[in-house]
Amino acid sequence: QSFKNLLDKFKDYSPEYPTIERVKSKDSHLLVVDIADLHINKYATSELTGAEYNSKKAVQRAIEGTKGLLQKSIGFGIDKILFVIGNDVLNTDNLSKSTTKFTPQDTDVSWHEAFKIAYECYVKSLELCLSVADVDVIHCPSNHDFMSGTFLAETLKAHFRLCDNITFDTSSAYRKYYQYFGNLIELEHGDKGKVADLPLVIAQQQPRMWAECKFRYGYLHHVHHSDKRQFQSSKDYIGLNITYLRSPSSADIWHSDNGYLNMVAVEAFIHSKENGRVAQITHYF
Repeated sequence: QSFKNLLDKFKDYSPEYPTIERVKSKDSHLLVVDIADLHINKYATSELTGAEYNSKKAVQRAIEGTKGLLQKSIGFGIDKILFVIGNDVLNTDNLSKSTTKFTPQDTDVSWHEAFKIAYECYVKSLELCLSVADVDVIHCPSNHDFMSGTFLAETLKAHFRLCDNITFDTSSAYRKYYQYFGNLIELEHGDKGKVADLPLVIAQQQPRMWAECKFRYGYLHHVHHSDKRQFQSSKDYIGLNITYLRSPSSADIWHSDNGYLNMVAVEAFIHSKENGRVAQITHYF
């Protein structure tokens, strides 16, 4: 019934967003908002993992995190927001309560309820961002929800189709590229390829962007916990800084039992037109 209601909503509700005229500033910045690895429909209890996590808490953290990041960015003069979606926003990808490649997951709601929850959560988050600046949305396909995450991205694109202040890149490409003046930004989930090869991969796939930009950044996801290696959020390679994003999602039973624990948080990054990344913002829970 809830899935039918969602379909009816798509048919009947075509929101119209009035065009917002922005005041241009010479000293303005790009804000990258990246709610990484939200895992809506993940279930964990404090008794077994030391922390509660479920779909309701995931949404609370996404909304609170978006508000917190926007609040902390005040003073930089944000003229554009790059909002990253995907990256395991949904915990499962099928009726078997498992990931795209059938790894079983602990869940708290049905797959169609999770989809509706994620849709409403991201509409709210994007509307919060639109109150600050125009938004460019980029979708990163990921290993937990390769199909359903793509459907969600296309649904959000359809929802905002009448809004002139937002754009969407929902292509199926694994690596996404974005240029903000002298900044090259590469986005991917982070579960494929060798990190050390990424500078050459980017230079091969985007030679003009590589040449035009003095400052180059790769934002990766997927690895957001401590494991046998010490978690290292950022590292400089030749010509490229690679940064792994923290996640607002608490560990489930499997990750907790194996000691894969993370400090739950969401992160954003501020880029200057001519001077690269000038700030990193973290909102802890």
